[in-house]
Amino acid sequence: MTEDIPISHNIENLLNILNKLSEWVDEIPPVQQPQRFGNTAFRTWMQKLRENSNNLVSLLVEDESRCQELSMYLTESFGNETRIDYGTGHEMAFAFFLIGLLKLKVLTSQDFKSIVLRVFYEYLKLARKLQVTYKMEPAGSHGVWSLDDFQFLPFIFGSAQMIGNQQIEPSNFVEETFIERFKDENLFFNCLKFIISIKRGPFAEHSNQLWNISMVQSWNKINSGLIKMYMAEVLEKFPVAQHILFGDLIKITPK
Repeated sequence: MTEDIPISHNIENLLNILNKLSEWVDEIPPVQQPQRFGNTAFRTWMQKLRENSNNLVSLLVEDESRCQELSMYLTESFGNETRIDYGTGHEMAFAFFLIGLLKLKVLTSQDFKSIVLRVFYEYLKLARKLQVTYKMEPAGSHGVWSLDDFQFLPFIFGSAQMIGNQQIEPSNFVEETFIERFKDENLFFNCLKFIISIKRGPFAEHSNQLWNISMVQSWNKINSGLIKMYMAEVLEKFPVAQHILFGDLIKITPK
């Protein structure tokens, strides 16, 4: 995002890690293959990530056991190498990776803004780069009735950015002029720009759920509604939750 935000040393290290991962995509081009989707070069990229994840995380965390735990979340953040797909569960793994860093005080409350507008934005760009380069399939997509084929969290973050904004009504976000104007400033609009760049046809047809959300009266209600939707459709869905890794940093407490 274009806003000038102070960057801590550990945020800078995180951005360097994501930049390194992006460079690997350039070094591992798609292979020629008969099938259109699921380019197998992604498996080579994932293998390189698995082999180097501990070394990458060690730039942030010295303790070996903590480093190994966090590296598991990092490697789960970019897709499934068997199916060559990506979905909200992988996005959630990256969120857990960041939460782990916060619990270890590698990141602090002073970093909150840069975590979202710098680190998560760079992660989002890398995830899209992987999706496009290796023709990744959506994992568990509900098609036109889902919020987005791949992402969810940037819509929550982006709608939170818009709370209190009196100039842009929610009904405006489906208009391409507004999308183009705010795509570099707001994560919500940035996601909309990516959607209309890869999908064809009327917005109401290819992104029906988002079209319906544009009818909501305020950004505050959109944000709170998206948080409830995330709880119900991601965190509380067994097909997603069954893949969550629990350990010392991210715990599960039986009721």
